[in-house]
Amino acid sequence: MSRIIALLLILVSPLKANALSVFACEPEWGALVAELAGEDVEITVATTAFQDPHSLQARPSLIAAVRNADLVVCTGADLEIGWLPLLLRRAGNPAVQLGTQGNFLAANYVRRIEIPKSIDRSQGDVHPQGNPHIHLHPRSISRVADELAERLSQLDSSNSADYASRLEYFQHRWDEAQSVWDERIGTLKGMRLASHHRSFSYLADWLDLDIVATLEAKPGIPPSGAQLATLLEQLTPNPPVGVIRTPYENEKPSAWLSDRLDIPQIQLPFTIGGTDKAVDLFSLYDQTLRILEEYAN
Repeated sequence: MSRIIALLLILVSPLKANALSVFACEPEWGALVAELAGEDVEITVATTAFQDPHSLQARPSLIAAVRNADLVVCTGADLEIGWLPLLLRRAGNPAVQLGTQGNFLAANYVRRIEIPKSIDRSQGDVHPQGNPHIHLHPRSISRVADELAERLSQLDSSNSADYASRLEYFQHRWDEAQSVWDERIGTLKGMRLASHHRSFSYLADWLDLDIVATLEAKPGIPPSGAQLATLLEQLTPNPPVGVIRTPYENEKPSAWLSDRLDIPQIQLPFTIGGTDKAVDLFSLYDQTLRILEEYAN
């Protein structure tokens, strides 16, 4: 897949008459809306797996999509703080502003981790509300699905029965998938990894991975040569299995460390579209586990 700064993806076709228009900030939420709503909604996704969700230009096409949206679904917890407020302001759509029924922030409904005790801009891009990358824990997806289906029903009561039915079907499939995943994760428990950014903290929390080092000394600030040299010295006596990163993160720091420690770089899909086979939430989790299993054995 080509690296695109911002791509609008229409996920559902054909559409019902008077279908809701949903603007999703990230692919995972576009995929979840599709699971819960089917042809009852038109979905526009603002970013791809190759786009850093922290940073996005408020392009005219995105402004137009938000202006016409009935519902905006984003992660929240300040993940989109650099661009979503500007997008909402320029779109001028009162129905989807922060605090309205048409504005849904997924992180409000899950347990968040890595909440800082104090905030200092010298610490880098620290999120006061905790780590926002919530979507790589299956329990988070399940909880968000319940709340999102309810919100869709509130906005589109004529199709509330459809949303309830789709939610029940999704949760049944999700529970079954989790049972299969739980049988696989035993080999991953305690797997020692370095990570470019704190992108996989919820994945590590679920799988009990041991993230022994983060290449970014300060979140959102590219690692310096001195920082990498310090990590090399620290990790040389007991190197991790590999260095994990997302498709959108700069591969050079990971390559530098992996070459010197003689360990692999491991690019995980992170979200929908991160690999050719990660086409929905189920395959995203399947592919993530499969890739990690290759290096655990």
